[in-house]
Amino acid sequence: MVYLASYLSPLGAMTMASDGIALTGLWFDGQKYFGSGLSKEKAMKNLPVFAQTARWLDIYFSGEAPDFTPLLAAEGTPFRQAVWEFLRTIPYGQTVTYGEIAQKIARQRGLSKMSAQAVGGAVGHNPISLIIPCHRVVGADGSLTGYAGGISRKAKLLELEKAIKKI
Repeated sequence: MVYLASYLSPLGAMTMASDGIALTGLWFDGQKYFGSGLSKEKAMKNLPVFAQTARWLDIYFSGEAPDFTPLLAAEGTPFRQAVWEFLRTIPYGQTVTYGEIAQKIARQRGLSKMSAQAVGGAVGHNPISLIIPCHRVVGADGSLTGYAGGISRKAKLLELEKAIKKI
């Protein structure tokens, strides 16, 4: 069973998903890969993790960096998990490139190189938007590319964070 709840953000309605304990999904309604991996059995329910997530989102959309993270349980391959874990280390207000992530993941895995496109695929399939901050990943030239929630939302999120390029 998957439990769902809604959140109305300044950038549009969002859907939260949970296994009953942890947050398993957070999407802008209608975004690419919306609800991917959700089972057919769904129910709307008020859960503590949804209240925590809504509080996190309220703080975030007020222009502040939340100082806590709801319990997360994103499901994905070991490679995607590694990329998503790296995304969680990108500080509020900073960005990194797909290539920089590829280099770091390659080093972690003892490889000489890794495809930035492979990283892009994992970033794009992130099931927990904002909290796992895939919007902080930019193209090699700093361009805003590849956000499942839409490039205009990505620009607004980075503007909200007053994002700077991580050096």
